[in-house]
Amino acid sequence: MTNSNTLDIQIVINIAHQHLTVHQQNKEIARYSISTAKNGIGSQQDSGCTPLGKHVIAEKIGGSVPSNAVFVGRVPTGEIYDAELGKSHPERDWILSRILWLSGLEEGVNKDRNSQGGCDTYERYIYIHGTPDTEPMGAPFSHGCIRMRNTDIIQLFEQVSEGTFVTIAAE
Repeated sequence: MTNSNTLDIQIVINIAHQHLTVHQQNKEIARYSISTAKNGIGSQQDSGCTPLGKHVIAEKIGGSVPSNAVFVGRVPTGEIYDAELGKSHPERDWILSRILWLSGLEEGVNKDRNSQGGCDTYERYIYIHGTPDTEPMGAPFSHGCIRMRNTDIIQLFEQVSEGTFVTIAAE
């Protein structure tokens, strides 16, 4: 679902600087601190890396859930993240508040397969999503996704639509 306000919106993710910028009509309208993959840049299945290149937001998930709502398998669990929940489940990779599920547009780079195997951003479940506010931003710590503060992902979620272009660049 798109509307005229979001048609000219584009997102640029800069891995070197660990920030996400929102552009409207080629003008920067917002900038957020993020956290990309601790394993670095890459697109292969099971690499734990953040893929480069041109993408779109394939699905927006969680528009009606409260801030800090917990998702497992893209479904809200009914839990609301807090420090106590975090301590009781230290093994979980927390996906909170909103999910923007990305799909690659470049065959063999971030879509379908290449000579090393699967490299499909969508099939790798690469999202822009919220994370606990105790997690650091501005440094790479994720498992491949793009993590944001919960207030930031909620704000971004309202600015974009499915089909919004996302470019992930090394610099």
